[in-house]
Amino acid sequence: MNELTPELVVKKITDKFGDKILEAYETYGITTLTVDRDINIELSEFIKTDEELNLHFLKDLCGIHYPDKKDQEIGVIYLFYNMMKNFHLRVQCFFPIADANIRSMVPLWKTANWLERETYDFFGINFIGHPDLRRIMNVDDMDYHPLLKQYPLEDATREDKDDRYFGR
Repeated sequence: MNELTPELVVKKITDKFGDKILEAYETYGITTLTVDRDINIELSEFIKTDEELNLHFLKDLCGIHYPDKKDQEIGVIYLFYNMMKNFHLRVQCFFPIADANIRSMVPLWKTANWLERETYDFFGINFIGHPDLRRIMNVDDMDYHPLLKQYPLEDATREDKDDRYFGR
């Protein structure tokens, strides 16, 4: 059984998808790819079914919001895992918040169902083709997505708080 190395994984994926792979690097021991959101399904199917890569486990899926990154404010991060070779691969896609849409992974991984619902609930990302995209953690009549960085972290009018006790 051959060992999976970051170089091998990046090369195989880059050979297959070319310029749709926008960035590749390693951080904290996890190989990370930034990819065009248009290939999220094809890339995921490839890394899942390729006999050598066999990244068959979708370990996590989450949203992220960078309000200062023009036209890439919002993103989805996937964490794939090969249990046999103990190898993680992080794949991330970024896109404009005005077009917060990406295709659903539910046809490939049933576990994506609840993860995508949670990401929709907290970030407002629309997963196209999701079988039941609705709130899962917050109340149904909530009219905003609480993890978007659009609101101040605390009430600036509070007078009952002494900042000395908070390291400020």
